[in-house]
Amino acid sequence: MQKTFFSFLGLSRKLNIDMADLEQRYRALSRQFHPDYFHNAPPAARRASLERSSYLNDAYRTLKNPASRIEYLLKLEAHSSADVSAEAAVRTNGAKRGPSGATPPPALLEEVFALNEELDEIREEREGGAPEPVWRARLQQAREPIERKRAEHEAALESLSARWDALIDASAGEPERRRVLKELEERFLERNYITNLLAGIERELAT
Repeated sequence: MQKTFFSFLGLSRKLNIDMADLEQRYRALSRQFHPDYFHNAPPAARRASLERSSYLNDAYRTLKNPASRIEYLLKLEAHSSADVSAEAAVRTNGAKRGPSGATPPPALLEEVFALNEELDEIREEREGGAPEPVWRARLQQAREPIERKRAEHEAALESLSARWDALIDASAGEPERRRVLKELEERFLERNYITNLLAGIERELAT
């Protein structure tokens, strides 16, 4: 069976990870695979050491971050974010695009439309010579509902992660796992889009 980042570090495919345990496992394997220990080894062994060290570093970087951990799990389970994005694009055919240029997920259409209209008005106000404190205050106000939406999605992702872990502990069947994975996909896509919306507001504030 091909190793994954989880199995390489001796972990099950859970989304809530003990960071101290992850760090300990990483350091132990780093010492085991470090190329310095294979300095006098045959070329094949040195190459294998470098490959394992590189794979270990990739695994550690991916699993220590909650967002990249979810994205990696979705890819492992054959439910990549790209698939969800394509599906969302079909469902929202013709919808106005957001600051990121991507088609908004259906659950965020209302927020995206409202934000786009507000940003257009703020740009017009700024180009019309409005005082900087005035249009900056409007930008800050426009950011507030998007920040609340991000907090909601972070909480939803935490809840879904706990549900996924409980299914893994219970050795749940495929249908149950797929339902949770589908929800994770959708919330994760929306979370990434919300991040792009906030980045668009930051760009406006920086001009």
